Amino acid sequence: MLDKKQTITIKGTREGLSLFIEDTASFYDAIKELDEKIMASKPKEDEPIVSVKVKLGNRYLNQEQERELRRIISVDNRFTIASIESELIRVEDALKWREDSEIRAVNRIVRSGQVLEMQGDLLLLGDVNPGGKVISTGNIYIMGNLYGIAHAGSDGDRDAFIAASYMKPTQLRIADYISRAPDYESDGVYMECGIIDQDQDQIIIDSLKVLSRKRKEISGFERRMNNG
Repeated sequence: MLDKKQTITIKGTREGLSLFIEDTASFYDAIKELDEKIMASKPKEDEPIVSVKVKLGNRYLNQEQERELRRIISVDNRFTIASIESELIRVEDALKWREDSEIRAVNRIVRSGQVLEMQGDLLLLGDVNPGGKVISTGNIYIMGNLYGIAHAGSDGDRDAFIAASYMKPTQLRIADYISRAPDYESDGVYMECGIIDQDQDQIIIDSLKVLSRKRKEISGFERRMNNG
């Protein structure tokens, strides 16, 4: 039976160790007990370094506390941290996540020489004319004609995609991929999307319906587009 005052629980896994820190205990008590347990279970010099997953529960560590944790679970002590997992999230991180996951609707025409840039998903109610450019860190939905340039996943998200009511772009970009010679017909295509095909290692143009098969976390908004 575990001592009720125990703040550190260590369990062995196939990948190494899982270390649970009781989230109701003070950080000082937890780090003191951790130091003692690490030193008591320190592998010998000829043994491999042990990987440790740290689980904090409802606890958040500031930078100084994380440095102290990493000092104890270190290569010098024959351990290395694989991950630090917490059920909590900083307010700044939560706000950024909300900003990146929101769909921002814009009602305008992006004319030649103009650039429309957004955080998160972009819903454009209007056309992108030749010479115009739309950029988004998330997905791009254009309820209009895409004749210019569209760049989705501009922060590096290769799962992002570009959908348009009518698609005849000058260029498509997703993350660090740039569309090659167009795979769509010269007359353009209706209700299609541009996505990265991992097998072909390039951007392809395909039916909106492929999104439900290729993107498991497709949102309700995207499903409504797929269903017309």
